[in-house]
Amino acid sequence: MAADRNILVFGDSLSAAYGIRPEQGWVALLGQRLQAQGYGYQLTNASVSGETTEGGLERLPRALELHHPQVVVLELGANDALRGLPLAVTRGNLGRMVEMTQATGARVLLVGIRIPPNYGPRYTEEFAAIYPAMAQQYHVPLVPFLLQDVALNPQRMQDDGMHPNAAGEPQVLENVWPYLKPLLKKNL
Repeated sequence: MAADRNILVFGDSLSAAYGIRPEQGWVALLGQRLQAQGYGYQLTNASVSGETTEGGLERLPRALELHHPQVVVLELGANDALRGLPLAVTRGNLGRMVEMTQATGARVLLVGIRIPPNYGPRYTEEFAAIYPAMAQQYHVPLVPFLLQDVALNPQRMQDDGMHPNAAGEPQVLENVWPYLKPLLKKNL
């Protein structure tokens, strides 16, 4: 039954349509695509602007209990990096969230994030390496970089240089879709 098929997007401002109308964000665009293409999933966006992996870890049990998702799109970590938090903390929190989600039987799609080089090349490179390592460790698919073909294009970014604008959000969806689609089943 369609009501029993849920996708939970669990992220930060990059998934919460920060600075634009909610219906312009990639998650809302995903909902439109799912409906147009005959996928029978409910879509819940539980993304919170400013969320860290620590906050996500605290919120995730309730979100899993409330929504019973079959797929969780996990997009967190950018705010950890922007605060210069220890990489081991980010890695540990993401790992616990993946384990918690997998324990419910839901599939995880991990979303990779990259950050500006503000904290130096070592921190930046080690942060980026967290996501492929986690995907390999937990055998989950990985969106290599959520903002591929968006982050360095001023026409697709808000003035803050951190968040996509409405023109960039369709590309964000195109970055996620090829990795999400294999996790979904169409209504037959």
